[in-house]
Amino acid sequence: MSDRLIRSAILASAALGLAVLTGCTASVPLQPTEVTNQTQQFAPPSEGKAGIYVFRDDELVGSALYKDIYVDGVCLGETAPGVFFYTEVDGNQNHVIATESEFSPNQTKVYTEAGKHYFFEQYIKWGVFVGGADVKQVDEQVGKAQVSICQQAIPGTCSNQ
Repeated sequence: MSDRLIRSAILASAALGLAVLTGCTASVPLQPTEVTNQTQQFAPPSEGKAGIYVFRDDELVGSALYKDIYVDGVCLGETAPGVFFYTEVDGNQNHVIATESEFSPNQTKVYTEAGKHYFFEQYIKWGVFVGGADVKQVDEQVGKAQVSICQQAIPGTCSNQ
């Protein structure tokens, strides 16, 4: 093999390695830093409302995947690692937090009390053809800690719209 081919192969391998190390993370539109910082103060929700935080932690598996999140069937947005969404819902009612997955949506139900915050983690799981996603409720301390290190995404854009 010529030196030129060897150098080309080395450069291509280095580029691929760099892409893997940086995670090829997906990118979603983010709120300005000021908005994120304000939302991370966890101020009480509006009168009669409950606050819903949905976050996606940084992960190696599926880090390049975008996954939709819905609250009561309404698009909250597409997630990527290290982002969160915040929305308010009517308090003292049942709500459904759902995420797209490989074959069908996965969801969890929650009864929210007015004036409280609820935290949900969306996570990527192994799939047959592509990574799937699921969502689970987490305790307030865990949720606040995770949301505090994430960036807030701009809501309203889902891939299935």
